[in-house]
Order: sequence, then C-alpha cells, then structure tokens
Amino acid sequence: MTAHKPLLLLDVDGPLNPFAAKPHRRPEGYSTHRMKPDTWIAQHVGVPERLVKPLRVWLNPSHGAALQELPFELVWATTWEHDANEWIGWRIGLPREENLPVIEFGSQFVQRSDGTYVKTWRVVEYAAGRPFAWVDDQIGDIDREYVAKHHDGPALLHWIDPARGLTADDFALLADWAAALTPKEDTDGHRP
Repeated sequence: MTAHKPLLLLDVDGPLNPFAAKPHRRPEGYSTHRMKPDTWIAQHVGVPERLVKPLRVWLNPSHGAALQELPFELVWATTWEHDANEWIGWRIGLPREENLPVIEFGSQFVQRSDGTYVKTWRVVEYAAGRPFAWVDDQIGDIDREYVAKHHDGPALLHWIDPARGLTADDFALLADWAAALTPKEDTDGHRP
C-alpha cells in the first residue's frame, strides 16, 4: 500500500456543474449561481467587464461532504484551475479555508495530435505513478488507452454525464474502487 491516499481528480463542468441539463430545469438538489471568474472575463478580450455575461453554474451543496467522505486526496483537474477554489469549492460544501491542489493546464491546454483529450497527458504527469480516479465529462477510450500505456499505477477514468453530474452511483463506484486498492488484513491482523 502507498503511504498516500489515491488521488481523486475533479473536473467542475460536467461532474459538479451539470451544464448540459435542460437550460430551464435545474437538477434536483442543485442551486443556481451566477459567476464572473477572472478566467471567464479574460476570454472576452476587448469587452468591458460590466458587459460580460456571467456564467450560470449549478452546484450541489452536499457534494463537498460526500467527496470528503471518500478515501481520496482531492485535486482540481479543471479548466477553472485556481478559480475552482475561489468560486466552486465552498459552494459545494468544501471548507472555505482549505484550498485543494490544482493541476495547472495553462497554455499547454491545446488539442493533441494523438486524439487524447487535452487534459489527459497532464493528468498522468501530475499523478506521477500514484493511484488516481479522474471524473470528467470528456474522457474517452483513447484516454484510457493512453493512461494504461503511460501511467504505472492503478487508474480509474470515470466518465460523468454532463446532464446529470455526479450521482450516488458515482460516489459508490469511487468508494468501491478505492477500497479495492487497500490490501486486506488476514484474520491474524497481518497483511498478505
């Protein structure tokens, strides 16, 4: 067993913000938030900030507690990058004073010639062989193949439906996957 918990790499849009749900039917348990993070404003070059339309973000305030109950070290793996700590974390119930680590994509967030999702190689680099689960709405088979080839530890790439976000079934799957990583003790209390 490793000395560290496995990583849980969290995307925002899709898993935590079910943006693809019907526009006027907020999913049950979610609250609507209007946000203008710096990265959103920066995408509107030449437009005065007061004219930039805020993002509509749906977040479930119970997700933070559910995530903290999982046996993982939580890490943001989102294009929100550090804005996720400022705008998202506390709204889903994560402690406001504790910022999660962030995988930075920056200018390296470009289309890959091998067909993998633009985050995949950076996720593998960040994990550096540690076991990880990654929840995202952009994961595909090509990304799973890339991770299997380039990552030396266990990895779960779990696609989330962006119209539903994380569900109880997803939380159960993540808990089961992490539990399977832990060596079982035999009846004498010794690990095999």
